[in-house]
Amino acid sequence: MSDTAVRRYPSRRRPQSKRMSCLGAFILPAVALVILLGLMLALAIVGLPSQARQKFGPPASNLSRRQLFTYSALLVFQANDLNRPGDPLGEPRPFTVALNESTQSVIGRLWEEGLIPNPGAFNTYLRYTGLDTSIQAGDYSLSPAMTPVEIAHTLQDATPTQVDFTVLAGWRIEEIAASLPTSGLEISPEEFIQAASARPADYSFTAELESPTLEGFLFPGVYVIQRDSTAGELVRTLLDSFEQQVGSDIREGFSRQGLSLYEGVILASIVEREAVVEDEMPLIASVFLNRLQAGIKLDSDPTVQYARGFNSDQDTWWTNPLSLDDLAIDSPYNTYVYPGLPPTPIANPGLSALHAVAFPAQTPYYYFRATCDGLGKHTFAETLEEHIQNACP
Repeated sequence: MSDTAVRRYPSRRRPQSKRMSCLGAFILPAVALVILLGLMLALAIVGLPSQARQKFGPPASNLSRRQLFTYSALLVFQANDLNRPGDPLGEPRPFTVALNESTQSVIGRLWEEGLIPNPGAFNTYLRYTGLDTSIQAGDYSLSPAMTPVEIAHTLQDATPTQVDFTVLAGWRIEEIAASLPTSGLEISPEEFIQAASARPADYSFTAELESPTLEGFLFPGVYVIQRDSTAGELVRTLLDSFEQQVGSDIREGFSRQGLSLYEGVILASIVEREAVVEDEMPLIASVFLNRLQAGIKLDSDPTVQYARGFNSDQDTWWTNPLSLDDLAIDSPYNTYVYPGLPPTPIANPGLSALHAVAFPAQTPYYYFRATCDGLGKHTFAETLEEHIQNACP
């Protein structure tokens, strides 16, 4: 080999070394960038469960590691479809989950009815939390104004948010209170009695109230009440119903009988407790109005029962029968002893009794007594002699 060849060889290798050096200078930072991005992505993936936990609470304990990362990633990226209502102005509507209905069927119907915007995201949330296995069959009231997360939790409890609460005509305040523990409402008897002792200023009859309670104005009926209502809210619901039902015609009818609104309610409460058959209410009202006009004592058993109070032996507020000692009780409510109306209503009368006092039958009767057949009807008499003759043998 010549010297020339030897000298040329190194010169031919130098340009290639330079190119390799330049390529290495480019590749190394690129590789480093890829590695960095990979690390950042890995860290982000590792952090997804933590992000999901912060947004949606703890995951179900039975999820595999793969499920945890998959559901967490989906939840984080679909958070808006779960934490925002589909329609903020949407109205509540009934929704029923059938017994043994599949979760997928429930999700499909929720989506079809416009209650959730993204059935896939909703399904992921149910699976992530484990709520997919505990949806309860029953009737619900759902609204697109609820977020899907709220709907998911609502479906875990079929207990209705509203209950039907009944106040029977002729009940006194204590009887309404006693019905609360089994009503489904979260109101204690003591709370109700305290609320029924208030004197709200925004009702038309407030100025006429002469008693420390709202006895007589807690209007009977069947009410749909929110389960979490307060005692004050329940009382106002009953008072609102009184205002709506007892209109100007009844008030004017009381006036024609020479009664104020408060006096009309007092007499209606007596009629309510005396009558068993509703059709007899106008006749019974006529007897009491005739006796009031003539200055004769009312001689009404229910007023004595109210004065006597709770009978622990009979477990009732309305002692029956009354004894001679009961009839001699010294109380302004005892209409066998004191003339005129008792000082307050003795119960909460219904619309029929109120109407009977406002529009009584026109009769000459001053007396009535129960018939002997035990059917709850009465015989009416104009004189005491006739009344005595109507006594049972």
